[in-house]
Amino acid sequence: MSWLNDKHNGSVVYVSFGSAAKLGVDQMEEVAWALKGSGYHFLWVVRATEQAKLPAGFLEETSEKGLVVTWCPQLEVLSHKSTGCFVTHCGFNSVLEALSLGVPMVAVPQWTDQPTNAKFVEDVWGIGIRAQREKEGIVKREVLEGCIKEVMVGEKGEGVRKNANKWKKLATEAIDEGGSSDKNIDEFVAKLM
Repeated sequence: MSWLNDKHNGSVVYVSFGSAAKLGVDQMEEVAWALKGSGYHFLWVVRATEQAKLPAGFLEETSEKGLVVTWCPQLEVLSHKSTGCFVTHCGFNSVLEALSLGVPMVAVPQWTDQPTNAKFVEDVWGIGIRAQREKEGIVKREVLEGCIKEVMVGEKGEGVRKNANKWKKLATEAIDEGGSSDKNIDEFVAKLM
């Protein structure tokens, strides 16, 4: 967390594809060079079993801007003031965490429910942009880099950031005393007793 503390508000791209996804070597390379090309500071979670897929020289070339770790406390990272964007696989928990903390997303769904979650992120809630795959099934570096830049500073990204803050406010209101989640928990407990 000390690495994040040294960064400006909203200046870091956080990247995590969850605990189960295994990106191919080609996709890892595209993600790596997209992060470098974006010009933003980035924190990328790459499990130890996946680190051999990183491009040769990548860690050295990006040591000034990036930090690659095997694990991090995701809620702490998403709630940190320096986090400006979340590149995610769109696992349901990750989406809910980002939504409730007001972090805009770049959706890179992998499998199961993730494409549906990505559709909600982009088309229903308007809190992110989906990175489109090429016919080979790979999200190219230019596409991912463009999505990151759009979410961080672009015109469409302005609406995404505004919507992310709106959803954060709604989530906070729901869990506050008297909010819908608070009431539902009280009703549930009352029925159990």
